Amino acid sequence: MNRLESMSILIAVVDAGSLSAAARRLGMPLTTVSRKVAELEAHLHTRLLHRTTRQLSLTEAGDSYVAACRRILEDIGEAERAATGEYASPKGELVVTAPVVFGRLHVVPVVAEFLAHYPEIDISLVLTDRVVHLMDEHADVAVRIGELPDSMLMATEVGTVRRVVCASPAYLATHGVPTTPQDLAGHDCITFEVLASMRAWVFGAGKSELSVPVHSRLTVNTAEAAIAAAILGVGLIRVLSYQVADSVRDNELSIVLDEFESAPLPINLVHKGQTPLPLKLRAFFDFVTPRLRIRTSGGGNT
Repeated sequence: MNRLESMSILIAVVDAGSLSAAARRLGMPLTTVSRKVAELEAHLHTRLLHRTTRQLSLTEAGDSYVAACRRILEDIGEAERAATGEYASPKGELVVTAPVVFGRLHVVPVVAEFLAHYPEIDISLVLTDRVVHLMDEHADVAVRIGELPDSMLMATEVGTVRRVVCASPAYLATHGVPTTPQDLAGHDCITFEVLASMRAWVFGAGKSELSVPVHSRLTVNTAEAAIAAAILGVGLIRVLSYQVADSVRDNELSIVLDEFESAPLPINLVHKGQTPLPLKLRAFFDFVTPRLRIRTSGGGNT
């Protein structure tokens, strides 16, 4: 039995959520994936997975074993990268993740410039508004917006961004311009789950923090949909400033309540903090960090 191969297959099964989904991802027959996991369990004399017709989950032994497998395979990957000279010259592949709109507006242009400077580095750019777990999903770098929880990850701040409330000029002409957060009680609002509560918007910070109930006429699951609805006059939205920069510039939306805004949110580049840092990753940080700082400096320009 090739234990390293079996470990990799087990991790694929856990990440995919089922044997069949892992088989499709790996391009292997389902019988092979099932047999490799069974061989591993037989070798360890313990059950690693709970299997039912509806779901698959790790046993207590499986949970600790999979965590150890991830560390072992990562260490082997580091050793192989060192042996192949990845730490001597910047080459290889990087997996980078960022929020959708921020990625399109700011990360894609910088990555395009980076690729032109480093022809031996390839980048897989994953744009998603969910938080990607670097360890579990094998990503090298993440752009994170907002306060970071305590973790083992390393972070470099590259800028700030504001939360803004805005609406179309037509909506404001019809319904009036709110001058205080409390005025929102008399307005129609558009909310979405990623950024703010569907029931209340929070202004200020610390002792001056104010939570204001809002009437959500429309709830959507993306910022783009909320912005499109606001432009059509459905109501007020609360989004990140870079998400509406073009619409504000084109007078499709107007910012209101700016004097009540919360403190700007930090924008960080986050990585796993491995030592030594692969040269491709060091090259990426050295190149991208100052360029993103220029694009996001001040919080109001993004």
